[in-house]
Amino acid sequence: MTNDLILRVQDLQTHFFTRTGVVKAVDGISFELHRGETLGIVGESGSGKSMTAWSILGMVPHPGRIVGGSIHYLGENLLDKSKGEMQDIRGSGICMVMQDPLTSLNPVFTVGDQLTETLRLEYNESRRSLRQRAIDLLANVRIPAPEDRMTNFPHQMSGGMRQRVVGAISISRSPNLLIADEPTTSLDATIQLQYLRLLKDIQEQTGAAIIFITHDFGIVARMCDRVAVMYAGRIVEQSDVEDMFDHPGHPYTEALLQSVPDLDTDVDMLPSIEGQPPSLDSLPVGCAFAPRCPYAYERCEEYPPEFTIAASHTSRCWRAE
Repeated sequence: MTNDLILRVQDLQTHFFTRTGVVKAVDGISFELHRGETLGIVGESGSGKSMTAWSILGMVPHPGRIVGGSIHYLGENLLDKSKGEMQDIRGSGICMVMQDPLTSLNPVFTVGDQLTETLRLEYNESRRSLRQRAIDLLANVRIPAPEDRMTNFPHQMSGGMRQRVVGAISISRSPNLLIADEPTTSLDATIQLQYLRLLKDIQEQTGAAIIFITHDFGIVARMCDRVAVMYAGRIVEQSDVEDMFDHPGHPYTEALLQSVPDLDTDVDMLPSIEGQPPSLDSLPVGCAFAPRCPYAYERCEEYPPEFTIAASHTSRCWRAE
């Protein structure tokens, strides 16, 4: 499987330098992703999930910057690439599906214009040929009457349709790495299921690797092969999906799983995680989850290393020692 390695992130650190201090949005994370594999990245808001994606794309907003680590894509370190080289990679090799399709699409251009503009970067063909490719892409993401939809503006389409258009644009240049940043958040349950099936179908057709950023463990169970749990800018647990559901190795993962509703159990109130995530510009000494952890003890004042629980299952918790 080594020859199928698409992405290797090692000790990635993305910090923001503000008046109040250094915000460690991503603080030394590492993971690998292979062809045809789906990695879920889960955690509460502000845990560093989306900033991990922006770091891979080389689009960290000001005043942030990558201060350490490496991002090897197809064997080459993206941190050594120029802005022009990264622009070529974005869209053709690595593509991202945003959370809100309405803000991802330009409201003053038709769907057809936006699709053909992207295709023009990849194919030196006539306008008629590019238009047919665009129609085929819309059909591929199961948009009914794709030829008629070419003349629609984004506001004339439903949320589910807009998200499919964004998906069509994302795969238009045949990327081998697709980053999906909570793409089903704005969709209702029925459309969510259809869109997840669509992503799986696209992956089977193209062999693309997918990073799926979400806070929904139901989506993780349906979509992902492996999962990385982030807390306060760090990956605290990483495992195959089935093993993590059966044997969570970190108290934070355990608490997240307990917060998922069980439709077969009648409860008055769902379990919740007490307290709030720490501020990233003033992280506590030692384990960042310790102030909220029911198992915390003196050893937690020292930040734990990565312990191996089982094959392909690691956790940063002293209980796994």
